Amino acid sequence: MAGGGGGAEGEPEFQIAPMIDVLLVLLIFFMSITTTQVLKVDKSITLPLAPDALKKDNTRAEAIVNVRWDPAKKKAEYVMNDRLFPELTEMTKAIKEAKRLGEAQVTRSANTTFRVVIRGDREASAMSVSRAMNAAAEAGVSDISFSAANKD
Repeated sequence: MAGGGGGAEGEPEFQIAPMIDVLLVLLIFFMSITTTQVLKVDKSITLPLAPDALKKDNTRAEAIVNVRWDPAKKKAEYVMNDRLFPELTEMTKAIKEAKRLGEAQVTRSANTTFRVVIRGDREASAMSVSRAMNAAAEAGVSDISFSAANKD
């Protein structure tokens, strides 16, 4: 009778090749997910300090809007999904599309609200952050969060 691996005494052998295959698939999966999340965050932005800041809820669909401050031009730049938006009307359209895709994705879960997370630079003016909020509101998003660091 043919057995599925084992010694002469009938004890099963531990097969490492299938386990390595599974581990490699998991590694690739987690690397791809991490890469998409990292691309949304602009590392050049210095977040404002908020000692009582809470960790964000990762169970919801969201669009991350980065508000960069250019000190030479004294002007804000708006970046979403690694794309620079010179006009806020274009960013409003991009937020609408992200909301449409995000709501279709999260309707399967318990939390169906879509949010916009604004990551404003510490040096950015309040008016530039307000413009990002207005673009989100024009896109039909009422849930807006701000990103802050709880330590320097």
